[in-house]
Amino acid sequence: MNGEPDLSISRLEGEGGLDEIAALEAASFANPWSREMLARELRNPDVARVYVLRDHAGQLLAFCACWIIVNELHINTLAVRGDQRRRGLATKLLRVLFAEAATAGADCATLEVRRSNEAARKLYEGLGFEVRAVRPKYYSSPVEDGLILWNDKLGFLNPNTDP
Repeated sequence: MNGEPDLSISRLEGEGGLDEIAALEAASFANPWSREMLARELRNPDVARVYVLRDHAGQLLAFCACWIIVNELHINTLAVRGDQRRRGLATKLLRVLFAEAATAGADCATLEVRRSNEAARKLYEGLGFEVRAVRPKYYSSPVEDGLILWNDKLGFLNPNTDP
C-alpha cells in the first residue's frame, strides 16, 4: 500500500481468518453478523467479497464485507479494531475496495448506517456518500433509524488520495 508499508489490504479467499473477523464484528456491533453469516458470504465469490486490512505482523486491524451486483457496490459491514480507530484505516480500506469494485464494473456504492453513528457518517460523507433515504426504526438494541447512503461517483475516486 502506498505510504504504508506496514499495512496490507487483501481480499479474503476461503475461510482462513474468519474467526478473527467474526470476533471483530462481534466487538464492534450490537447486532453483529455471525461467523456463519460471514462464511455464507464467502461461498458466493461472484457477488460477495470480504477485504481485510492487516498490520506487518498479520494482525487484523479492519475488514469490510460487501457485494458487487452489476454496477453497484453494496457495503454490508465494516469494522475497525477499537484501539486502531481514528487512524484513517477505514478510509484506506474503502479506497482500495472502491478501486477494485470500479475495476469490476461498479460505478456507484450504497450502504446503511445508524443515524447515531456520527463517526461512520463522517467517514462516509468524506468519501462522497450522501443520505438518500431513511428506514425508520430499522435497528434494534437500541431502536433507531437506518440511513441509506449512496455515492454515485465510485469510478472517479482515486485509491491513492489521502482523505
